[in-house]
Amino acid sequence: MAWSLLIVVCALSFGPLESRLTAMDFGIAGSESDRVDVVLGEHFPQIGAEQDVIVFDGAGMAVDDPQFRRVVDQSIAVARAVHGVGRVVDPYDPATRGQLVSPSDRDVAIALVGINGNMAARADVARSLDTALTTQNTGSVAVALTGYSPVQNDATAAQNSDAQRAEMLGIPVAMVLLVVALGAVAAAVVPIVTALVGLLVTAGVMFALTAVTEFDSLTMSMATMIGIGVGIDYAMFIVSRYREELNAGAVTDRSDHQAIGEAIGRTLATTGRTIMASGIIVMISLVSLAVIPAPIFRGIAIGVATAVTAMLVVGLCLLPALLGVLGPAINRGQLPRRWQPAELSSEAHDVADTRWGRWAFRMMERPILYSGTAAAILVLAALPLTGISYGLDMGTNSLTNTPSGRATTTLTEHFPPGALSPVEVVATGPSGQPLSDGGRAAVARYLDQASEDPRIAAAGPAIDGTGGLTTSLILAVPFDSADATRLVADLRKKATTVTPDAQILIGGSTAEFVDLDSEMTARLPLVIGLVLTTSLLFLIVAFRSIALPLKAIVMNLLATGAALGITVVVFQWGLGESVLDFTSPGFIQTYLPTLVFAVLFGLSMDYEVFLIGRIREFWTASGDNQYAVAAGLTHTARPITAAAAIMIVVFGSFMSADMLELKQIGFALAIAVAIDAIVIRLVLVPALMRLLGRWNWWLPGRQLLSGKRTQATGHR
Repeated sequence: MAWSLLIVVCALSFGPLESRLTAMDFGIAGSESDRVDVVLGEHFPQIGAEQDVIVFDGAGMAVDDPQFRRVVDQSIAVARAVHGVGRVVDPYDPATRGQLVSPSDRDVAIALVGINGNMAARADVARSLDTALTTQNTGSVAVALTGYSPVQNDATAAQNSDAQRAEMLGIPVAMVLLVVALGAVAAAVVPIVTALVGLLVTAGVMFALTAVTEFDSLTMSMATMIGIGVGIDYAMFIVSRYREELNAGAVTDRSDHQAIGEAIGRTLATTGRTIMASGIIVMISLVSLAVIPAPIFRGIAIGVATAVTAMLVVGLCLLPALLGVLGPAINRGQLPRRWQPAELSSEAHDVADTRWGRWAFRMMERPILYSGTAAAILVLAALPLTGISYGLDMGTNSLTNTPSGRATTTLTEHFPPGALSPVEVVATGPSGQPLSDGGRAAVARYLDQASEDPRIAAAGPAIDGTGGLTTSLILAVPFDSADATRLVADLRKKATTVTPDAQILIGGSTAEFVDLDSEMTARLPLVIGLVLTTSLLFLIVAFRSIALPLKAIVMNLLATGAALGITVVVFQWGLGESVLDFTSPGFIQTYLPTLVFAVLFGLSMDYEVFLIGRIREFWTASGDNQYAVAAGLTHTARPITAAAAIMIVVFGSFMSADMLELKQIGFALAIAVAIDAIVIRLVLVPALMRLLGRWNWWLPGRQLLSGKRTQATGHR
């Protein structure tokens, strides 16, 4: 009853949660772009922290036509009445010198709109402004709003749509894979139901958390993507072990509650403990993102950790209760015997005679050859990382059917592409003091020189404020291009040599990207160190070994590096553009490597913990390392392969997204899981564990030969 009520409440929160999602905030607290926002708010409140654009398209009607001018005047009046809007620059203002009118056909004009507040507040203002301006689209002049926040608002809606489409594609395919992997329809339905309940709980908790923090659309997509993947996997592992325990106890009667309870107890004591360890590892990796002082990383860390926690709670609390109700009915809708997992057979099998057992022994016969070849392949795949380039593609090409997308298309066809989001320049005296006459003159010379840069199309008039001046630079290149980020770096470098009497700061959206990239570059070693150190300590406790955690960390680094290297080949080099339906911007989204590393490292440990946990069971019973490895692989290869296939399907379904960042993330995660399941688990693990021998199980203070010396089936 309690679970039913919780599910209903969480389901009702799904819609309101989507309405509370904000635009992605790439800002870094205390960065130069952040200080520009502060200075603009303090000294130039009339301008606004962000400059957006109202586009008026007459479609052949000249801007001098009285009807065109009437639409412009009415729209500007409407815009000025919206709360949070600062200065609105009229295209007919003589001070603009005609720069806000398309020079060739003169049938398009733009008005510059300043909006105030932090990122979330600006998104709300842009949303209100867009709604207000739609009332002006009643005649032959089209009126639309574009700019950073309007684009982000439409991108949020597009990402939500992408995530929903990915779910509709991924879940049915995952269901088919589960039927094949588990050999029974009922057993396959349970993990899907469990994951969906976990997703609803995630939405409910995240909705409650919006009272104290903010989440963006990327966070919701990541939480959905990873939550469904781990939720299905965790539940499948539990269902698989539960059916094995039922089979071992020959439980066939649903009324035999004691035997069913004992099977559930053994399942939770083994696989339940394993998925708990896996979930903790994932969350350890995610928490490391919090060391980067950017809202986008903090939101993803909290959102995805919430999803993993919800899946663990549902998997360890609701799922056992559901299994208790079903009992042997979990086996209903069974496939023919030849499609059933080997561990459910009533016949005893020699491990060496099973398919996976033979594979494991083959890997252990030539461990140096197989492990060396596998490692070489992974290193080769990771080599493209040495030439990785970073940038931020805001996805405007994917928004052509949205209001901001149509306005952006009109804007870039008639005006410089950088008009979408100008670079902001503010100048004050040292330490925020008023500018002196000498400082003001030096700043004017700096701006004149900057205007000569071919990457700058136009510079707005310098505006005096209380203690300083500011101006906007309209770029001749797209604001999210590599040329734009290099320009910001050049402007900042020159600004430090102007004069000691003035402090010149460069801000705006492009500057935010530069600051985010710099902060991530500086913090990445800390993130990696934190993930590796905490994971190592946790795995030492979980595995009760020194060699196994070190081996696991090295293998995961190889797998992650290989996945990111292949991602560079596809999305930076452009190999496969036509297949995946995208146009390469020539770089990787700047936050993707850090984000993917933290997520992948945690997810990769899922299969490692599950496999090593089962190998340890056989090692404890037999004391024979090779037999334990082969037996552990035999009993886990099918569920791990199925789990990996499901993860690949769930993550791969996000490659159907229109937004480039979701394509990149989905691709990187899918490739990494494939590498982990095929190369790491099936080749490197058995080969390296054969090389390490009894040292696999060594821990200071313990004897090497721990484990009972009992004869086991297939012992060799």
